[in-house]
Amino acid sequence: MKAAILTLFLIFMIASPCLCNDLGKVFNVISYGAVGNGKTDDTQAFAKAWEAVCNANGITSLIIPKGKIFLLNPVQFKGPCKATKVLVQVGGTIVASTNLKTWTDNEKWIHFETVDGLVIKGGGQIDGQGSVWWNACSDEALHFHNCNGLQLSNLRHLNSQRNHISISGCKGVKINNLRISAPEDSPNTDGIDISTSSNIEVLNTVMETGDDCIAINGGSSYINISGVACGPGHGISIGSLGKNGAFDTVEEVHVCNCTFKGTQNAARIKTWQGGKGYARKISYENIQIINSQNPIIIDQNYNPNSLNANAQSAVKISDVKFINVNGTSVDEIAIDLVCSDHIGCTNIVLNDINIKSAIPGKQTISRCNNAHGSTLSPCTPIVPCLSH
Repeated sequence: MKAAILTLFLIFMIASPCLCNDLGKVFNVISYGAVGNGKTDDTQAFAKAWEAVCNANGITSLIIPKGKIFLLNPVQFKGPCKATKVLVQVGGTIVASTNLKTWTDNEKWIHFETVDGLVIKGGGQIDGQGSVWWNACSDEALHFHNCNGLQLSNLRHLNSQRNHISISGCKGVKINNLRISAPEDSPNTDGIDISTSSNIEVLNTVMETGDDCIAINGGSSYINISGVACGPGHGISIGSLGKNGAFDTVEEVHVCNCTFKGTQNAARIKTWQGGKGYARKISYENIQIINSQNPIIIDQNYNPNSLNANAQSAVKISDVKFINVNGTSVDEIAIDLVCSDHIGCTNIVLNDINIKSAIPGKQTISRCNNAHGSTLSPCTPIVPCLSH
């Protein structure tokens, strides 16, 4: 009799799509038809599992089990959910289809929208198989829109079709302990792209990309970045802002305890000529640079295609601090402050800067245009345009 009861219990455990434990109600994608062999399309199974997770009450968990590879075409996971908190446990590997016919122009691969209290973690891997897509029309790999209180941790992301992770319209996001990687020559493969979002933390993450490790775009504020190792890539960038005359704002961005190795840029602020708005209250502090091309760069006059070349407006850049920045520069110009002739940059502060040439026997220099502020301690290279 006991053996029969135990057998029935085990059958129930395997077959039931919803089990209750400390994670709340648990839903396994396998129970909704996912195969996980890396060849079968598991998109619809994931969509069905998400519908169950989102519509259940209380705390719910979506389980993507370890040891399996799940092939997904573009899929959307939308709220709002009845669940008070949704946990997505990524134990296995999620891969994108390499069949161009399964995508349409400008689609997002995995898209979460209007899901508050979403937590995604688990030690698994998200592989965009981007080499197929880098010359085709594609968009972000993992996109979050209007997901307040999002937590994202302990995952590996690689070879995105474009941006690896995009955050838009979100508040109160914490990103921790990720590994993001794509070849240095892969186009537009930003690590994390942030726009119209506030109160964002990015911590203890390694990024090797073909574009910005982190890009902070218009409408973003109160961004704290710490413990990021960037390289290769284009650095941690504010912007670009003000494209096509747009009004963009970014403020209260603080980057500290980060390392840049072999990057095109390190600490960068980029705004378009003819733009409007402001970028202010920004700091880069305790930064280590190893053989980067442009360690410190402000470009308030960005205009690669000479559009609106005579425009006199610019995004106002002010209250920017670079503190304790040390290391080596591949290029001769280690500090490049290129501000608009008409607007200029104000209250730019350099304190404890020591950037030497990566080439033995060479010296580093600075370049300025209409940049105003101060250096609070001896600075290498010297920046004559800033007062002492």
